[in-house]
Amino acid sequence: QVQLVESGGGLVQPGGSLRLSCVGSGFTFSIFDMGWYRQAPGKERELVARIPSRGGNTDYADSVKGRFTISRDNAKNTVYLQMNNLKPEDTAVYYCKIYGPFSGNNAWGQGTQVTVSS
Repeated sequence: QVQLVESGGGLVQPGGSLRLSCVGSGFTFSIFDMGWYRQAPGKERELVARIPSRGGNTDYADSVKGRFTISRDNAKNTVYLQMNNLKPEDTAVYYCKIYGPFSGNNAWGQGTQVTVSS
């Protein structure tokens, strides 16, 4: 059974930082690209960042470039999202995703809430 478990969300003030983690199990983590998405109330789920299976070239949404960094440690089956200089508009539920032969709920974690507010 494929599992993705996110952690590290919480409440932070504008300008603060958080690091999200996603631990995968039930699949060979090192051969799949991984991504972070987010969904705010009333909005569609959107791509935040994507990282290839072996790291290297990464993709980011324009709204987070220069502030967020995606990374991975394949030995720990973990992908990270370092979020710096957080803004209120970053408030959302953040989800971990597998890019591969997975579909529906099998491709997503359960999400972790990030709230940026004074």
